[in-house]
Formats: sequence, structure tokens, C-alpha cells
Amino acid sequence: MENIFKMTGGVLNRYKLDIPSCPYPLDVERFDGLEQMSALYHYTIRFTSSHPELTAEMMLSKTATLSIGVGELFNSTVGKIVHGVVTNFRRLIGSRDQVTYEIILEPFISLLDKQFRTHRFFVNKSVPEVVAQILGEHGLKGWEYEFKLKQTYPKREQINQYQESDLEFIERLLAEVGIFYFFTLQPDTQTEVVHFADKQSAWTFGKKLPLNSPSGENDNAADSVWGVQVWHNVVERSVTASDYNHREAQSVLMSVPADMTRGDGEGNTYGDVYHYRPRHLERGDKITPPAETGNFWARLEHERFLSTQTTVTGSSTDHTLGPAQVLTITEMAIPPTLPRETENGVVIIRTGYYASRKNALKVAWVAIPYYENRCWRPAAKKRPVVSGTLTARVTSAKDNDIYAWQDASGMYRVKFDADRDDKRQGMESMPVRFAKPYGGDKYGFHFPLIQGTEVAIAFHEGDPDRPYIAHALHDSRHVDHVTEANSTRNVIRTAGLNKLRMEDKRGEEHIKLSTEFGGKTQLNLGHNVDASRELRGEGAELRTDRHVSIRGGAGVFITADKQPFAGDKMLSMQEAIAQLENALSIARSMSDAAETAQALPADIQSQVKLTDALKDLVQPGMVLNAPEGVSITSPQAVRMASGSASVGIMSQQNTDISALKRFTVAAGEAVSMLARKAGMKLFAAKGKVEIQAQDDALDAIAKKDVTVTSTEGRVEITAAKDVALKNLDGSFIQLQGKNIILGCEGNILWKCANAQKMGSVSMSSVMPQFPSGYSGKFTASSDAGVPVAAAAYMLTSSNGQKLFGRTDENGETVPVYSSNPNEPFEVEMIQSDYWYDSENIVERVHCSSFSDMSFQDDGCQCSDCEGNKSA
Repeated sequence: MENIFKMTGGVLNRYKLDIPSCPYPLDVERFDGLEQMSALYHYTIRFTSSHPELTAEMMLSKTATLSIGVGELFNSTVGKIVHGVVTNFRRLIGSRDQVTYEIILEPFISLLDKQFRTHRFFVNKSVPEVVAQILGEHGLKGWEYEFKLKQTYPKREQINQYQESDLEFIERLLAEVGIFYFFTLQPDTQTEVVHFADKQSAWTFGKKLPLNSPSGENDNAADSVWGVQVWHNVVERSVTASDYNHREAQSVLMSVPADMTRGDGEGNTYGDVYHYRPRHLERGDKITPPAETGNFWARLEHERFLSTQTTVTGSSTDHTLGPAQVLTITEMAIPPTLPRETENGVVIIRTGYYASRKNALKVAWVAIPYYENRCWRPAAKKRPVVSGTLTARVTSAKDNDIYAWQDASGMYRVKFDADRDDKRQGMESMPVRFAKPYGGDKYGFHFPLIQGTEVAIAFHEGDPDRPYIAHALHDSRHVDHVTEANSTRNVIRTAGLNKLRMEDKRGEEHIKLSTEFGGKTQLNLGHNVDASRELRGEGAELRTDRHVSIRGGAGVFITADKQPFAGDKMLSMQEAIAQLENALSIARSMSDAAETAQALPADIQSQVKLTDALKDLVQPGMVLNAPEGVSITSPQAVRMASGSASVGIMSQQNTDISALKRFTVAAGEAVSMLARKAGMKLFAAKGKVEIQAQDDALDAIAKKDVTVTSTEGRVEITAAKDVALKNLDGSFIQLQGKNIILGCEGNILWKCANAQKMGSVSMSSVMPQFPSGYSGKFTASSDAGVPVAAAAYMLTSSNGQKLFGRTDENGETVPVYSSNPNEPFEVEMIQSDYWYDSENIVERVHCSSFSDMSFQDDGCQCSDCEGNKSA
């Protein structure tokens, strides 16, 4: 150790103050210092100088060293060195000979208190990593600070500095997780080193001092302690910590009650503390919980309370006594006078140093009893509370992304406007939730945010580390779509131009639901306008350049009947029902007339069933009604069909069917036509009129005259057997075989100019051949032989023609027709989950079985079998 007398240039003073930036000698008059765990040391030093004008520039923020000498005055050596920076400088009093000054000496990191930030954001870092980053930014080298940690601290998604200096921020973080810090002197550089620790082994052990009051007669100048006092407080008995993690909402994150006395504090503790502080994601092990889990927080909080339960104080002359030392006090007295709280040693947590030119150094210390199973913890510092919101921008890792990044839970990342640090694009924040007015299990209200959108970030309970998106905002770059130009409109509009617009302008109210896809697919209701707000129409419009499908599983009702102000039920269809009933009455009347005339009656039962099904849509049908008419038109084909029942067409007046080309009627069984009053006309303006009964007789019957006339040609009657002309009186002319027979009961009169008999002759005739027709049905059945109804099928003929359909209630297909009695048909079932589009079959499955029910004609029409054989 250096001789302090030589260091001071022969000045009789045990204490030396060295400030390299000040060239003048300084003489320490007195000082008092305070060192403590998890706090900055603080020395107030008063000194004199013969120089009358020491300046602040020489002092402030400059390094300084206080050397404290021990031993005899002339032979005292340096026993303690305090290094730091000057943070306060005062000129007190002065005279012609000397001036008295005063400075405050603190460690370098005290200057971090001058680096204030309203906002700073750390992403994906642990508490020690954040502390190390900040210390490095202030120029501290790796050897100037040290971490001695038992726990491995997890990376947090986000840690925010809010309205704090850098010093306040790191002190808050360290205290929050139970990390304490203290200072030592680096022996080579003689500068301070800050140590961060969370375990007892970081303390200095082996310090022993006797219990002995100082005396100039019997203490032999040996260091000792005296005036030992003990303070006791009632503290909390246990701590339970709980939390909620929205990512695992079903998990229970409540810790077990933590009692770090292991039951030894009974009688000295009271009360069970419950902390609900959302900051841990897991509950953790009961005995050895990982850092920042529920049980870790509970144990840590109880150690904080126990750190204030028992306090031991005393005095000493030992200049080396300091925080983070475990002191053992020895005593020779019998019986012992020391309190039992000092038996295992005490941990020094605070020391005060007082000395002057007149008085020797005195050390006052504060400690707690040392325990193997629990550690001293610094008191937690209050977290800042964020009031209001912060602005930020939704971000994405992709440049010019037309969307934004979202995770599997629908959370976003944002870049805070206040963030000055460079961060990887798309990783500027933790994933943050988006608050919505309504939500639930895979339902709710969520309009995805887009990269660059301004959002307001709020914080749960004001906690700066728990941000969420409160709402989105417009700005000058992202202009509001509702302004003074359209202030009567209520608009929901997405970035892809999907839109719901509700116009509230009186007299022009409308609703528009639209998307750009399909050439502006839109539903327009009310007063419909174009982009220039010019009227397009009034009412309702559904339009698209693509397909429109209207599907009602219980039925569809389309009507042009008025229902003022929606004053009746949705399915109110009195007008349509009246038309259905009227049509059924017409059908019944005309069917009765046909039956009376021995024509075929209409299928009234199908129409009755249809009317019953369509009334109030008790069955899934479709009703189309309009009071002034309905038009179905197309430049291409129009089809009206019934798959398994009848098609009924009724009219109160005329039923007019016009075709510029052909008009064809084909019936699988029979065609019956009846003109009830005014007769029937069948005209062909050009071309032949053919009437055939290909499988039976043809009757032409009239109540009055029958006229057969050819205006430019012949009338020819041919029969394969006989031709007979007769009247009701029995007169006849019969052409039979090769004979002509004339017969009557009266006279045969020949009125002619001449009659000539010649040789025999005959007129040749060719009999027309009727085509043979074959028809049949197929039945689909299950493996058990039960007919399968409503099964989709496809029939393919030998020439490739395809017939699609569904089986009826008996499992039967539609009849198929062929001119070839042996023509093969391929039958396939189409899987019920699919259907066909034109000729394209999506998927087919094998049918269990098919039965050929008949596939026979109704009697062959060839001349050989004469209808007596089956094909």
C-alpha cells in the first residue's frame, strides 16, 4: 500500500482526493459516504484549495478518486479507494488563503440517469441482455460489469422503456426479476466494477470482526464492531402468483403458495398475498422453478418480504466493510451477548462512512441474517403506467406487401412511431393482438390490417410490456374514405375494394354490397346510383358478370306483388296461391270436359300435389308470380321439364305457341287434344300433312259432314285388305281382294253419258313400312335388392348419346328408346356428392346392381309377325 503522507505531498491528512482534470492540490476536510446493495454509492466530499476559482468544467463528469488512509498518521497507508465521477460541484466559502468546495462522487453508471427516454422498445431479449446492451451503449467494456447468475432468464417477446432514464429502466428490470447489484474495485485499473447477481455465492465470505467497543487503551487499534441492534417486523406469510396466457387460455397458471421460511416463520408472519400480474407463460416446477414462471415469481416475492423481516445494525471501524459481504461477529464474553440472529453471520446490505481531519473513520452498517435457503432481494420498483395510446404502423417482412404478417392466432407485428432503433423489417415488435368489438371461438369481427396502416397501441392495465392494437387510424397517406365529400355515407371498404355502403341522405337512401370480382358483383338496394351519383334505378338489383345462384333448401318465392312497408310475413303469397288455385280449377274443368268427350283426361293429381306443396312453400318448391305477367326469353334454348311428374300449362284465356321453324310434340304413351267449343284446325301452309297410327287404327269421326278435298291433285285411299264405303241404310261399295262389290237394298243408278266394259286391269299400290320402336327402363337396387331412389345415373347408348337423371321412388330410370332391339346401353351411377356439367362427369362410382326391367317393344310392327311377337 502506498503511504498516504507521501501521496498528499507531506500534508498531514489521512484522506486524499485526486481529480486528474484539476491541476491544483486539494485537501480533504471531511466526507461522508453511503454504499448499499442495488443502489449507487454516494460520497459527499468537502475539501479546500488555495486556488480561488476551481471551475465546473474541471469537475463535473470527470473521474475522481478518494483514497482513505489507515494506521498512524505519519505512516498511514491506503486502505480503501473510492473511484467514480463527479456529479455535483459546489463552492461554499472562501478567504484570501483558501476556498472550501464540495463535490458528490458516484459511480460512472450514475450518468445513465441523465439519459432519459420517453419510449424505447426491445424485442426478443432477456433482462440480462437488455442491461448488457444499454451498458455497452454507454461505453462500458465487458470487464467493467459482470453477471453471476443462477437462473437462465428467458427471452421476452418485448420489453419497453417508458418515461424512464436508462438507469431507472435497468434498475427496474433487475429488481423485477430479483437480480441485485453491487460494486467492487478493479485492482489493476483502480476503477469500479459493477456486479449483477441473483445468488448468495456472489457475496464475499470470510469477513470476521470481533465485538468490541473502540478504545485508545485496550483495542490495540484493531478493527471491531459494536452497538449491534436488531429490528423485527411482521411480514407476509406466503405468496401466490397467478396469470393468464391468451395463447394457452385453458392452462392454469396459478402457483402454489410460496413460503420461503419452510414453516419456520410461524408467529412472525401473517397474511397470504395473492398477485395477479400477467407476466408469466408457465406455472413452473414447485421446488426448482425456471426463471419468470409462476412459482418463480411467488418465491421471489416472498423473499422480498422476508428481506425486510429482520434488520441488524451496528457500527465499526473497518474501512473494508461493504455491501455484499457476509460478516461473522465473534465474541469472547461468557455468556454471549450477541443476538441469536447473528449466529450464522449477517449479510451487509448498506454501509455509511463518516470521517474528517479531526475524526477517524467510522462505519455504520445495516445487515440481515444470512440464510442458506433464501437470498436477499431488492425491493421491486413500480412499473411506469402508460396512459392513452401510442401510434404505430402495421409491418410485414415483405417490401410493399399488399397484406400484413399474421401468425396462426391472427396477431400482428407493428413498428412504433417512437422507435428509433434499427430492427429487422417485420420484427419490430412482439406479436400483438387486435382488439375487436366482438369475438368468440372462430367467430367475431376482424378486418385484416394492411402493412403501413396507422394503429393506436394500448396497453393492458397500462403495462408497457403488454401492448395490443386498440384500433386503426387514417392519416394523410392513408386517407379516410368518408369525408366531407360523402359525409352522409356509412362505408365499410376493404383494401381489395370489397364494399358495404349505406347512404343516409334523406330521399336517396340505399345500401350497396359489392366486390370487384366478376365485373363488379353487386347487390344494390334502394336509391341506386353510379360512380357519379347519377340515378341508375330504384329498388333492388343483384348483378355480376359471372354466375348467380339462388338456392333455398326449404323453397324459393319470387313475386312482383306489392307488400307496402314490409307489412306482412315474408312468405305472404295470397296472390300467388289464388293463381295456383285458379290454374288448378281450369285444369280440373278441362280435364272433365276431355273425359266427357272421351279424350284423355289431364293428370290432375300431380297438379293437386303441386298446389299443396307450393302453398306457403310447405315443401321445397319454387313459386314465381307477377300480377302483370311473367316473361321467360332467351336467344338460345328454353327448357321446361318435370323429372317424375306432369307439366301443367293452364291459361284463363288463350295458350299460344309459336315457332318459326318446327313445332314437335312427342309423348311416350298418348297424345290427346280437345277443342271444347270452337273447333280445331290443323293447317300446313306448305308441305305435307301426315297422320299415322303406326300400331293401331285411325278413326276420323264427325257429327256432321266430313269433307276430303284435294284442290290440285288426287284423293287416294289404300288398304292392305278391304276398302268399304257404306251408309247407315246398308248400301256399300267394297273393294275386297281383286273384286269390287256394290250392294244395296234399293237401286243402283248410273248417271253418265257412256258406260264401257273393257278387259280386267288393276292399279299397283305400295304399302308404307312403319318403323319398329323399342323401349325399356332400368332399376337401380342395393346389394339387398332394395330399389335405390333419387340416385344419379348416366345411360350411354351405343352411338355415344348420354342420358342423365335420377331414379324415381321405385328406383327406376326414365324410359330409353331404340330402333334396335339388341342395342346395348352402358349404365353408370354418379356419386351423389357430385353432378355433371354438360358432358363432363366429375367422378363415377360403381353401382351395386341394375335390373333390365323390360327393354321390350309394345309389339313388333313389321309385316312378318303382324304384331304378335316380342322383340
